[in-house]
Amino acid sequence: MTVRDLLAAAALYLGFVAVLFIGSVVLPGRAYLGAELADGSRIQYRLNGLGLLVLVLAAVGVLAAAAPWVLVWPYHLFVPLLVGANVFAFTLTALLYWYGRPSVPVGTADTGGLLRGLFYGAQLNPSWVGVDLKMFSYRPSLIGLLLLGYSFAAAQYERYGYLTGRMVLFQLFCTLYVINYFQFEYGMLYTWDIIAERFGWALVWGDYVLVPFFYCLPGFFLVDNLEPLPAWAAIVLTMTYTLGFWLFRGANDQKHRVKLDPETRIWGRPAELLGGRLLVSGFWGLGRKLNYTGELMIYLSFTLLCGFGSPTPYLLPAWLAGLLIHRAWRDDRRCRAKYGELWTAYCRRVRFRMVPFIY
Repeated sequence: MTVRDLLAAAALYLGFVAVLFIGSVVLPGRAYLGAELADGSRIQYRLNGLGLLVLVLAAVGVLAAAAPWVLVWPYHLFVPLLVGANVFAFTLTALLYWYGRPSVPVGTADTGGLLRGLFYGAQLNPSWVGVDLKMFSYRPSLIGLLLLGYSFAAAQYERYGYLTGRMVLFQLFCTLYVINYFQFEYGMLYTWDIIAERFGWALVWGDYVLVPFFYCLPGFFLVDNLEPLPAWAAIVLTMTYTLGFWLFRGANDQKHRVKLDPETRIWGRPAELLGGRLLVSGFWGLGRKLNYTGELMIYLSFTLLCGFGSPTPYLLPAWLAGLLIHRAWRDDRRCRAKYGELWTAYCRRVRFRMVPFIY
């Protein structure tokens, strides 16, 4: 890794984030009101992520036809890009804290000192020129993940002259996942991250470094994996991905629809709310966090495409399992404090968190 590589990677990364930000400012999009915040206010968002993604995919198509060697750059600059992304994330964290700290009441964001304030952030919903920075950051996160994956495919084609079945499935899995996120972008407005988490290092680093550079590990290891994928394995992994996708997106969609309209129908029946507050229909009557289970299955299907030649790609599902199990435990504590006896009754009704009859 040379200084020239670092400078090239820095220019590429900053240009990528800048183009997405400018697109977020200028592209039209439908207006959505976010969830009610603790102070009773609601933020209006202009969601144009899907249109932005379509333009990015069109640009990738043009490059693939006219200058395919450009698509290989991120693969060759992977480590310098990772360094640049870290510098960007730490710098943005410091700036967010510095500019947001004066507006934060004493005893809230910076309780516990500077490090805690930097880690959790100083503001709930910082924005710049009308763009909510927290919502925006999912765009370089997921579009970056997608483009790194495409770069791995371009690198394999450049090196060997063809794409393996493993690589093709990885690209399909990843592309469908990212497209669906932007189709469902409005659902993010009701997530805990957007409603209650301040925008500090934990979310910034996760968006700009962890997701694009760690979640793409299976694709990186597939570049030189030329072992044919048996048909039965392709079928099993596709079924695993499909089931995980159904659980992940289906559960989130059910919860979102109920928040918008408590009288909506789920699986052909009126939604049932325990105590008028907690959903016990559909997926939410089978498990308290089946959406987490579905997400884990999606990334497990990514990783199993690599086979078992190296343990490194399996760091992704292992880490994600730990993260989601811990988050499910945190959610349980938070909901127990919020709902009290109603949560106890809900847990008696819906006994399992992530895996029915097991956990």
